Amino acid sequence: MTTGKINVSVENIFPLIKKFLYSDHEIFLRELVSNGTDATLKLKHLTSIGEAKTEYGNPIIDVKIDKEGKKLYIIDQGIGMTADEVEKYINQVAFSGAEEFLDKYKDTAKDSGIIGHFGLGFYSAFMVAEKVEIITKSYKDEPAAHWTCDGSPEFTLEPSDKATRGTEIILHIAEDSLEFLEESKISGLLNKYNKFMPIPIKFGTKSETLPKPEDAPEDYKAETVEVDNIINNPNPAWTKAPTDLTDADYKNFYHELYPMQFEEPLFNIHLNVDYPFNLTGILYFPKLGSDMQIQKDKIQLYQNQVYVTDNVEGIVPEFLMMLKGVVDSPDIPLNVSRSYLQADGNVKKISNYITRKVADKLKSLFTENREDFEKKWNDIKIVLEYGMLSEDKFYEKAGAFTLYPTVDDKYFTLDELKENLKDSQTDKNGKLVLLYAGNKDAQHAYIESAKEKGYEVLLLDSPIISHLIQKLESDHSDLTFVRVDSDHIDNLIKKDEDAISKLSEEEQANLKTVLETIVPQPTYSVKLEALDSNAAPFIITQPEFMRRMKEMSQTGGGGMFGMGNFPEMYNLVVNTNSELATNILNTTDKTAQESLVKQALDLAKLSQNLLKGEDLTAFVKRSFELIK
Repeated sequence: MTTGKINVSVENIFPLIKKFLYSDHEIFLRELVSNGTDATLKLKHLTSIGEAKTEYGNPIIDVKIDKEGKKLYIIDQGIGMTADEVEKYINQVAFSGAEEFLDKYKDTAKDSGIIGHFGLGFYSAFMVAEKVEIITKSYKDEPAAHWTCDGSPEFTLEPSDKATRGTEIILHIAEDSLEFLEESKISGLLNKYNKFMPIPIKFGTKSETLPKPEDAPEDYKAETVEVDNIINNPNPAWTKAPTDLTDADYKNFYHELYPMQFEEPLFNIHLNVDYPFNLTGILYFPKLGSDMQIQKDKIQLYQNQVYVTDNVEGIVPEFLMMLKGVVDSPDIPLNVSRSYLQADGNVKKISNYITRKVADKLKSLFTENREDFEKKWNDIKIVLEYGMLSEDKFYEKAGAFTLYPTVDDKYFTLDELKENLKDSQTDKNGKLVLLYAGNKDAQHAYIESAKEKGYEVLLLDSPIISHLIQKLESDHSDLTFVRVDSDHIDNLIKKDEDAISKLSEEEQANLKTVLETIVPQPTYSVKLEALDSNAAPFIITQPEFMRRMKEMSQTGGGGMFGMGNFPEMYNLVVNTNSELATNILNTTDKTAQESLVKQALDLAKLSQNLLKGEDLTAFVKRSFELIK
């Protein structure tokens, strides 16, 4: 029997591992199952090149609980180790067997899927175990070895009578970690971290009913047998070629990833690249609508089918973080505990690749079936608009498939709008004016007024549309966006070129004086305009610039522009050709005059959803008085 001290550079590495190296104790199981997978894949590779003179067979990884004995077993049928290899790989901490293997077989093992970090990964076992045993037999014709360590630098290494190839790790679970002897706990961890490992993982058994034989008698009773309970899918969809998958396969995999998600995804994007880095994966577009508060962290990061994290920030562009799916890359640099992404040039390349791939997929969907793409637009627009604002490379491509719907459910690209509306919606400065509504119901009167004039009105209602409009206007000097209730649409909707006021200049001046003594200042700026006699007598509009700045500050733009809260500011446009304007001017009873103005102002505020609280209560009371 050999005894000795583990070769470490500090007096006792175990407290260091427990406190600093691994932030979450539960990942010990991921590391140990990963090691078993490594050992099995190594054997598969060596048998494939004829170096291992043994049958590969159908190996599995077996995870077992002995609750009474307070032991947890992780057993593989992989490459195994000799006593010398145990000494080298286990006692010389941080010497990674997988790294050495890949270096030795770098020309033939490129695609063998070795996941690595045996040295420190193994020692994560001491986060939950007070003693750890390794019983292992190499595929080589050498005696088995039995290694034991109680969490101190002291170990024992002696021969074992194990007759079959592979490694058995036995964790003697510590008193403060007994939760890891519960079946539900281990099952949950295997499902979280090892759901798609490339080697079948057995955890317990399950009952299966045998099929009824063709010649079975009428009184045949179905026979039930116990079979291995394989809890993982070793061949998940992202490891296959897109040509080998159907739409149903993609949808089934989506529900395998998210079993509690009942809605179908809108479409998927299959990622597959092997140069200048290796990356596979599948991203799904769920139905998102205009909700910016959709829960993120739904994309899972894997490294050779080993679950790492659902925080893919830096790898997946921020605007795609609202999507769902899987990204798998052996080239993503992680720290030794696989918990944190490390700065690396490949990460930015991967992010750029994903951006380009998503843009290309969206372009093909738009081109191949525009009608279907239009139907899905409102469910995906928030992602695309966010992408246009945050990623220049995406913005450059997005013009080809970004849509601008109208209030009548027609869809146009920006180039189509420029071509279709160039003769009908150009202002006196030669700019194309794109009218839009932010709320179809709240701005209904303004929309109808614009449509009566023959104008096309877009429906742009996402919470970040003001930011996008600002960017589009800065890049397209030949157009401007104007909301239908804005004060900037004078030349298009509110004012006819030949409109003449029924009131003289003196009467208009008197009317304005009367209004300004009653209308709250400075919230409302009174403007007199000669509109069509059928137009509303009082119309509230908003200063376009101030409204945009306010909206952008509410969705993250405040910091960008160095401004915080914005005051409430509106324009009260009074139609001097309306009967109401004449009645207000000619009413000599000041109380009656004030009542007319307040009622008309409240009606205009009501149409803009600005009448609330005490003002709304007073308006309702006053209205009932008027109809008595």
